[in-house]
Amino acid sequence: MVPQRQIRAQYDSRTIVVYQAYSPAIAGPSVRANRFVTPFSFGRMTWIKPSFLWLMHRSNWAQKPGQERVLAVRITREGWEEALSTGVLTTSDPPAVATAPVHVQWDPERTLRGSALNHYSIQVGIGRELIQRFNEEWLVDLADITAQTRKAATLVRSGRSAQAQRLLPTERHYPVGPEAAKRLRIDG
Repeated sequence: MVPQRQIRAQYDSRTIVVYQAYSPAIAGPSVRANRFVTPFSFGRMTWIKPSFLWLMHRSNWAQKPGQERVLAVRITREGWEEALSTGVLTTSDPPAVATAPVHVQWDPERTLRGSALNHYSIQVGIGRELIQRFNEEWLVDLADITAQTRKAATLVRSGRSAQAQRLLPTERHYPVGPEAAKRLRIDG
C-alpha cells in the first residue's frame, strides 16, 4: 500500500529535480541563462513540484496557455530541505500561512491519463523572500524537457501507455527527518 503523503522525486546524493511549466517567453531565456531571468517574476511565489505527473495534469501536458514549456529544475537537496524546514501547510492557521516564507500543500497524485489517485503529491511554494536564494544558490540546472513531455503525451493519447511510461522520470521515496514529517504530515 502506498503511503498517503510521501515525497516521491528524482534525486541523487546532492540534488533533487522539481518541475515547473512556463510560457516560451520565460522558459527560453531562463534555460539559455541556466537561471531564471526576466520576465520570470521575482515578486511572487513560485511553486515547485517533484511529481512529474502532477505537473502534467496541471499543465495539460504542456498544452495549457502560459505553460507550454516544461522545465526540469535541478536544485540542491540542501535548498529543498531548507524549504521544507520553513514550510507551513496551506491548511494551517491563516496568520501562520500569511507570514510563512514557504507554503506546502498536498494534492492528489495523478495517473498518466490525469485521474486522481488515492495518495498525495507535495507542492512547495517558494515565497518572495526566498526566490533569489532559490535562483542563485539552490538552482543547479534548468533543462527544457518539453519535447520529451510532448512525445509522452502523444503516446498516452494513442493508447501506448507502456511506451509513454518509459519516458517518465524515475521517482522514488525521498526521506525526510521526523520533525519535518510531523509538521508537514509526511508519511514515512
